[in-house]
Amino acid sequence: MSLTGLSINLATVRQQFGLKDAIDACLAHGITAVAPWRDQVEKQGLAESAKIIKDNGIRVTGLCRGGMFPAATPDGIAAAIDDNKRAVDEAAALGAACLVLVVGGLPVNSKDITGARQMVADGIAAILPHARAAKIPLAIEPLHPMYAADRACVNTLGQALDLCDALGDGIGVAIDVYHVWWDPALPAQIARAGRTGRILAHHICDWLVPTRDLLLDRGMMGDGIIDLPGIRRQIEAAGFHGPQEVEIFSAENWWKRDGHEVLKTCVERFQTVC
Repeated sequence: MSLTGLSINLATVRQQFGLKDAIDACLAHGITAVAPWRDQVEKQGLAESAKIIKDNGIRVTGLCRGGMFPAATPDGIAAAIDDNKRAVDEAAALGAACLVLVVGGLPVNSKDITGARQMVADGIAAILPHARAAKIPLAIEPLHPMYAADRACVNTLGQALDLCDALGDGIGVAIDVYHVWWDPALPAQIARAGRTGRILAHHICDWLVPTRDLLLDRGMMGDGIIDLPGIRRQIEAAGFHGPQEVEIFSAENWWKRDGHEVLKTCVERFQTVC
């Protein structure tokens, strides 16, 4: 497969490179699409990051991340909305294809997941006009249910699409195989997302068995049990032909390796098992 179909989420090499060096390394391996994180952009500087991206002809498949809407106080909710509006502006400055939303879990000391999900819907609704004006699509990323309490109370593609349908234009989904591979409704929901033009991003890695850490032990493609080609075929049949974005958090393996080795392996696995 052509490497135009490959993007590197810069979390994959966050321990090895800052933003500029990561982009230089990606270019050395023929990779011309990336998805940076906001802390990486902040460290480099927003204006300098945008210049590096433009000067090198880099495609930004997404900015990570907005979201984290639920909060225990009105001030906390307002702060989250303000931060998400800044994230939209950052995504626009970088020319990102979307702002990825990891929506947030339960507020502190809360057990009300229904209320948390309502806070998410209200928070996205509050920033959506700003995102539409900036021409930055919002991509809800449903996370595996193990993260429902602390990271994302939107846990299936179906839930994310229900939110999209309720909120209207300017919003879609980021389909991360690590989070959704297990869902028996996944094929039907991918097809649904395609019918409504909601697929904005496709993230890839693998699920290891056993997994030593549910956050920081994602596998390189081909090392686990996810049917990557099968999910890719479903997503392409639904009409999304954008890059597959490698996003690997791996504290005890890939983050400890040489960054060029990691990127070389990403290219090889993309071409052989994805």
